[in-house]
Amino acid sequence: MTRPDELAPRARTWPELAAVATRCVACPELAAARTQVVVGTWPPGARALLVGEAPGAREDETGVPFVGRAGGLLDELLADAGLPRERVAVANVLKCRPPGNRKPTREEIARCTPWLARQIALVDPLVVGVLGGTAAAWALGRQVRIAEARGRVLELAVSDGGTGRPLVVTYHPAAAARFGRYGGPMAALREDLRLVAELTAR
Repeated sequence: MTRPDELAPRARTWPELAAVATRCVACPELAAARTQVVVGTWPPGARALLVGEAPGAREDETGVPFVGRAGGLLDELLADAGLPRERVAVANVLKCRPPGNRKPTREEIARCTPWLARQIALVDPLVVGVLGGTAAAWALGRQVRIAEARGRVLELAVSDGGTGRPLVVTYHPAAAARFGRYGGPMAALREDLRLVAELTAR
């Protein structure tokens, strides 16, 4: 069985990590159901890393995170914030789509964490932005309410990913969209992405 905790720290570059991660079978159920591993994207010079929950159906098909409807909304809001997607690294807590888009289990998150922790170390971003409850719980090491954690700069709690690194918690684009373009979560997401953009400019 793949041991992400042993293999991920050895990766010296993002392509090297991707090559190993795409063969991961640490979670048998996910490995059997996925089309492909969605490692993430790291454009040259990216100074921010955004982290979502897990790939959806479209991401599982294309191998790229945030390319569905939520991804289109994220691209739009990033551009509005002055931080186009081409300047942002993007990954997920899980690299494989859970069957039926179910919520990731604690065991799956724990097994997949070394991949993401190593990605953070490789990107060395000025700020990590987490989108949604699962990503926020991963980053802070505890369950949190997005409404209470967002709107300010916190600190990343994942030791292998750089404890103390600036962290911004916000809503997942799909969740914000459920409340409409003029709903509170959408306004909060827009504001938080502007904060991420500001932090990358420092």
